[in-house]
Amino acid sequence: MASITLKGNTIHSIGELPAVGSMAPDFNMVQTDLSTSSLSDYKGSKVVLNIFPSIDTGTCAASVRQFNQEAAELENTKVLCISRDLPFAQARFCGAEGIENVINLSDFGTGAFGKSYGLEIIDGPLKNLHSRAVVVLDESGKVLYTEQVGEIVDEPNYKAALEALQSE
Repeated sequence: MASITLKGNTIHSIGELPAVGSMAPDFNMVQTDLSTSSLSDYKGSKVVLNIFPSIDTGTCAASVRQFNQEAAELENTKVLCISRDLPFAQARFCGAEGIENVINLSDFGTGAFGKSYGLEIIDGPLKNLHSRAVVVLDESGKVLYTEQVGEIVDEPNYKAALEALQSE
């Protein structure tokens, strides 16, 4: 179990992120067109998993905007924005914002992704949503970098995540 805070109040996630150097757990989630996507669909590309509670909060929206901007410059890299929001909400947000360089994935059905990555929040007002985190993977799905943001209202360390891509 990991301890994080929400506006200074301690809350907990179900576990810990996958370890750097390990293989990332596979997943099945729903894209905005309602098709299913798995991690294996992205083999051969570097992958940034931008994980957050909900697209409808300021910090989460900011992270999607920032990674959308950064993704346009990245070679052989896919940025997957993951939350428990319905695919319709993800599509609405990206359409309204003109976001085209990231792929939104919804874990709304079972929350299996959040459980397998140790990110499901287990108490407090955000219970059952995902903790804010970034996981960077190489082309084979090996974990290069992780960050579980300690204060959920703070943005992730974009620079460190992007540097992990360059160091590979």
